[in-house]
Formats: sequence, C-alpha cells, structure tokens
Amino acid sequence: MTFLSTRRVWFAMLLALLTSACALAQSDPSKPAGVAVPIGGALKVDNDAVWSRLVQLTGGPGSRWVVFATAAGNPEKSGAQIADALKRRGADVQVIPVAPRLKGIDLDAETKNPRWIDAVRAARGVYFSGGAQERIVDTLQPGGRPTPLLQAVWDVYRGGGVVAGSSAGAAIMSTLMFRDAQDVMRVMKGALAEGRQIDRGLGFVGPDLFVDQHFLKRGRVGRLLALMDAKGYRLGLGVDEDSAAIIRGDEVEVIGAKGALLADLSEATSDRALGAFNLRGAKLSYLDRGDRVNLRTRVVTPSPQKAADLRIDPNAPGFKPYFPRVPYPLDMLGDTTIANAMAQLLDSPERELRGLAFDARPPADDPQPALGFEFRLYKGADTLGWFTGSFGGEDYTVANLYLDVLPVRVQQPLHRPWTR
Repeated sequence: MTFLSTRRVWFAMLLALLTSACALAQSDPSKPAGVAVPIGGALKVDNDAVWSRLVQLTGGPGSRWVVFATAAGNPEKSGAQIADALKRRGADVQVIPVAPRLKGIDLDAETKNPRWIDAVRAARGVYFSGGAQERIVDTLQPGGRPTPLLQAVWDVYRGGGVVAGSSAGAAIMSTLMFRDAQDVMRVMKGALAEGRQIDRGLGFVGPDLFVDQHFLKRGRVGRLLALMDAKGYRLGLGVDEDSAAIIRGDEVEVIGAKGALLADLSEATSDRALGAFNLRGAKLSYLDRGDRVNLRTRVVTPSPQKAADLRIDPNAPGFKPYFPRVPYPLDMLGDTTIANAMAQLLDSPERELRGLAFDARPPADDPQPALGFEFRLYKGADTLGWFTGSFGGEDYTVANLYLDVLPVRVQQPLHRPWTR
C-alpha cells in the first residue's frame, strides 16, 4: 500500500468516526434537534408573524401538522380554530381527538391508538392549544410516565420537527410547570406545592430553562422569580400574549405583537434567614419582537429595525436620556409594569427605580397580610438598550438591568381619609 493510499484510508476512517459522533449527538435525548415555540397565549388569528412562521419552520406550504386541543374546555372548537389558522398559511393539518373534555372516549386507550401515533409521527409540527395545562400532562404523561402518543411527539421533536403551544401549551415546555398558580402574590409568599401550584411539565426546552406565559399582561414576573429561586433554575423566559419565542438550541428569537422577558439568576443571591422570598442581583433583559438572545452567552441582538435606529448606552459619555425622571410604581405586578419600568429606567438619568408589590385587599385566609415586596431595578456596567419607532409605537429593547426583591411590611389599610 502506498503512502498516499494509506493517508486516504486513515482519512476515510476519521471521517466515519466524525460522522458517527455527529449522529450520536443528534440522537442524544438531552440535545434534541427540534424547535420549541412557546406562545404567550391570546394568539390572534390574524397574527401572521407567528402563524406563517410556524409553517415556514416546518418547510412551508404543504407541511404536515397535528393539533392537540387536549387542554381546551371546548376541544372541538379550539382544535378547529387552530387547524384553520394553520391551513390558511398552507399547512396540511389533522386534529388529534385526545382530550378529557371530549365525550365518549377512553383516554388511556386513545393515547395508545396506532392511528393517532402514526399521524403524529408523519407530521413535522405539533401544536398544543391553550386551556388547562394539567389536562395535557395528566393525559399524555400520567404519573410522570410518557404515553406512546407523547413518545411519538418526542420522535417528531428529536427528528428536527417543531413543537409549539399557546398558553397552556407553552406552560408544558419546561420540565417543571405552573399547574394552577393564578395568584402571583401567593406564590411569592411561598405557595409552591407539588401537584397544586406546580407540577411536572413535558420538558421540550430542556432542564435548564423555565418558561412562563401571559407574562407581561398578567404581571407574572414575581411568580417566575420565586419559582426559579426555589427550584434552582438559573434561566427563565416569560413570553407575553400574542407573542412567541422560537427556541432552537441556545438561540432564541422573539416574534409577534410584543415580547418576552429573560431572567438570569446565575449570580443572584438569596438570604434564607429573612424567612420570606428575596433576591439580590437578578439580571433582566426585555426582548421585543425581532430580537434574539443566546442562552449560553446571554448576548442580546436587537432586531434590524432597532439596530438601524437608536442605541442607548446609559454609561456612555454624553448620554442624553429621554425621560427626566422615573416613577415609583405601586404595583410592580401590574399589566406590563415591569417592561415599562425597565425602559423608563434605561432611558433616564437615574441609576435605579423602586416600586412595590403587595395585596391592597389581602384574602381572609392570607397568613401574612402585611407582607409585601420592594422591587429595586438598577443599572450595571453592562446595561444597554435600543429604541425604534418603526413598529408604530415607542418600542425598547433592554439588556442587563439588575433587580433586587426584598420583603417589606406594608401598612393595612394603606391609606386613611385626610383630616386637618
């Protein structure tokens, strides 16, 4: 054998080893090749930015989708509406009739039905409707055991397909999810019982990222941070209504009407001796439509519209802020309050913004009616942002603001009539 032919043999062996290694990496369940798309809920049928993008992600018109209206109170209606929205963008859609609210079916048998399993495996996209997320996990993963139908969904995802879900369908994306935790203050005060407020999710985004939905509209930053701190999550993503996050490996792109908030607790601390939820040094970034972030590097890339418009560096010499001062919000858990506060602080001369979260009318069974929380947002050396008016409003992207959340005692009642 000549020297040249020997080199060719060794090269062929090396290439085979590399190919084998790549195949193993692609088949590794901990590194799925698919795309997860949590949608924050209240997705409008005319939101073409989301619906069309879903179909594009699976190959465009003619791509096959299956819809699970398992979470819905009216599965027939919800399934038909979702199927129609996808069909109008060119998808070939089948609704899988497996839902607790469907009458006359044996759920256990249907989750093993080869007809539905084959239909799922033939698809490139899987969509979970909104509703009650516990119906999804209780049906497809009872007692934490994946059914054959759920295994088929995982086959699609690991094969490079798309798993999308709105509201309840977004909640199931994490390995842990909120099961029933509508009262954010109760969660902040410690209500995080397994099987009640929290439960197992389906885990499509992996073990390191927690996903929440209806996020800005319902002021859920408090419950996101409380769960992350209690359960050891370092990264959390709260997606707002009528918006979606496209998650492919470490890359996240935000699309739709509004945006999402990324919470990073990698360097945050908590003082357990205080006896109530508290955090220091959480890092927050608000991502608007078209923005991207790398979950590994935490680097935020603004949308092309923002990149071409105004970059805001509050630490730069000659910084000219737009807002003369910042407010003191009395409801940091209000509708979009946290995102507005971040934008106002970024584009102001002040270094911090403070606000409160508390129950003005605590329920009768609240064991700690006077417990509230002070939110302190503040700038760091890496705080940065962007602004554009090209979307028709005043839209900000904010990277790397810092947050402390500290328990405080709130007077009850908060105010009394004025007397001279």
